[in-house]
Amino acid sequence: MLEIAARLLDALDAGRPLVVATVVGLDGSGPRQLGTSMAWDGSQAIGSVAGGCVESATIDVADRVLEDGRTRVIEFGVPDEGPEAELALAVGLSCGGRIRLHLALVDPARRGEGDAVLRSLRRAAAGLPARIALTGTGYDTAECADPVFVDTAELPARLVIVGAMEFSAALSRAARAIGYAVTILDPRPVFATPERFPGAEIVVGWPPLILAETILGPRDAVCLLSHDDRFDPETILLALRSPAFYVGAMGSRRTHEQRLARLRDLGASTADLARLPGPIGLDLGAVTPDEVAISILAELLQVRSGASARSLRELSGRIHAPVTGQPVS
Repeated sequence: MLEIAARLLDALDAGRPLVVATVVGLDGSGPRQLGTSMAWDGSQAIGSVAGGCVESATIDVADRVLEDGRTRVIEFGVPDEGPEAELALAVGLSCGGRIRLHLALVDPARRGEGDAVLRSLRRAAAGLPARIALTGTGYDTAECADPVFVDTAELPARLVIVGAMEFSAALSRAARAIGYAVTILDPRPVFATPERFPGAEIVVGWPPLILAETILGPRDAVCLLSHDDRFDPETILLALRSPAFYVGAMGSRRTHEQRLARLRDLGASTADLARLPGPIGLDLGAVTPDEVAISILAELLQVRSGASARSLRELSGRIHAPVTGQPVS
């Protein structure tokens, strides 16, 4: 629900009551993850929870919630056999999984609960931590005793991009599209401009000095796309010794070997150097800035998840690893 907070607010601020359907349980394979939401106002859908006939059936139930305001928890999925097969809803998931949805009304005209939900949505839309408990009767933003599911939003993870160039602009756009808060760091004010990097934080200054004062966490990443020997090695070493989960540097294989030598001269350990992929990115045949951005983000996601980066057709078992959320079953 909080994932699509800004889109929900557009409708709610226009005075349109919404029924929000949220995935609160997932058994087996499923096209979306726990916490994914879709909203319905009686004529338009916002977001997606599964696809195909599941969403059509969800809208049918959402219409009933719009009419009577009563919260519902429903389940889709057709077991292969057993008594549950006779009781299951007629709509199944083509991937063979089972999905449980919580549907509740959010009415901007309703005082009390509606105001509290709107406040949480506004915090999430602003990139601030937020929390909403989904209950059997709707929503609760306090610590309720028996929630069906708890939807939370954290501060967005940060991607620090060192170097203001076309590859950086493409990487900034792509990273922001998947939820990263992007910081562009470059000593040249003529290149590091808001017009070139819309939506990103722009920091003009000497990269090693700025990065030394930047607090990075284990959800954050650093990509050095500059080619400036005056500050590249020192900046990379600072990033490698930070808690950031991913540090990558652009350059040819020859450039990478030269950087490793410089980093050793600066005192980098074998463990430090093992954290630095070079050249940066996965082998996708990327050439243009936008393609290279996808290659870099693909490697970043692979490191973050610990996945194999192999073709899914080469693997067996679940496509998606189980997601740790806060459901209550």
